[in-house]
Amino acid sequence: MTDIRPGAAAPSEAFGAGTRRYVLTILVIAYTFNFIDRQILGILVEPIRLELGVGDTAMGLLTGLAFALFYTLMGIPIARYADRANRRNLIAVAVGIWSLFTAAQGLAQNYWQLLAYRVGVGVGEAGCSPPAHSMLSDYYPANQRATALGIYSLGIPIGILFGFFVGGWMNEWFGWRVAFFVVGIPGIVLALLIRFTVREPDRGMSELRATADPGAQQPAIGAVFRYLLGRKSFIHMALGGGISAFVGYGMISWAAAFLARSHGMSSGEIGTWLGLIFGIPGGIGIVLGGRLADHFGERDQRWYLWVVAVALLIAVPAGVGVFLSDSVSYALLFLVIPVLLGNFYQATTFAQTQTLVGLRMRSVAAAILLFVINIVGLAFGPSVVGMVSDLLAPHYGVDSLRWALLLCSMANLWAAFHYWRAGVHFPGDLQRVED
Repeated sequence: MTDIRPGAAAPSEAFGAGTRRYVLTILVIAYTFNFIDRQILGILVEPIRLELGVGDTAMGLLTGLAFALFYTLMGIPIARYADRANRRNLIAVAVGIWSLFTAAQGLAQNYWQLLAYRVGVGVGEAGCSPPAHSMLSDYYPANQRATALGIYSLGIPIGILFGFFVGGWMNEWFGWRVAFFVVGIPGIVLALLIRFTVREPDRGMSELRATADPGAQQPAIGAVFRYLLGRKSFIHMALGGGISAFVGYGMISWAAAFLARSHGMSSGEIGTWLGLIFGIPGGIGIVLGGRLADHFGERDQRWYLWVVAVALLIAVPAGVGVFLSDSVSYALLFLVIPVLLGNFYQATTFAQTQTLVGLRMRSVAAAILLFVINIVGLAFGPSVVGMVSDLLAPHYGVDSLRWALLLCSMANLWAAFHYWRAGVHFPGDLQRVED
């Protein structure tokens, strides 16, 4: 049994504060490109759908299941490799692969070609977050980990901001194909920067224990699964995170189409407003959620997760206001609240998962968490919204998407329940952490 205390300070200064900040900054940039290239499709749904002549269900599969299936399936074996190999090199290769496939989407001549390139983006992006979480957990001690991973997760709102903004205006000025070229090509330069400027940390250097033995045996994937299934707090965190992501990815993927259909906005306007809302309040929510979790969790470990439960409960009525408002101004104003509070789960969920596992489980544990979050959230969120919209279309017409998004947003109540239960079990699970 290993004593890993969330309040413990780092015993090692193997890398200075400047090095840690640089690595965190570069990884934030990588994660930003990860989400630019992943979510730019959201702002381009309507022009692509109209040009290719497909329905909401087909576009929901393209934005959700097609990406998520390969992203999640590849994530676990890649993470296992990351727990015994050089994580920096793996991230650099991953960035290069997904950037090439992102640019290639601009060459697609039909739906099936676009689907194939989208799968390539998913395979490449599977190599980013699990090794990045593992690296940052070695750079930062447990009492700073939720904050560090919260800052890393800023790549999500920043990426969505740039993805929506660039995608919206590039589509309006030059067409949707140019948008893929503009965001894909710079990632190749970033891959080289990561490979030649980021330093790989020793495993375990941030913990209040000896550095991990490089010859120690790595647990099998099945062993990590069983280990995590024995921690009820992890099960509830993963389910709660997946359901929160279900709501979030559904909204991100379809908000632009909703504003175009129900409020008649142009793609440039939509890209600007959604970029600002998902970017700024979304980023504040990720960092604030991590900071509040660290602040209250240091006093009572249950609040590492209970902070998220409270935030999700508050987000639900604001979400109703977004989709029932007849005024686009009020709809956008209401949208700020669920975007901000809906991101509270990210930092502390990732951080407490890392705290619950041993050193050579970290990348695989992150990948398992991401597997659940992305299968439940990314695979089904956009897809279910699209299918519900098509089912409601005969009755609600152009507003079918409005009602589909409203119905799916109610799932945040379910997610809040899981975070409450996760907080109940978390202190006991911390006493059972093993290497």
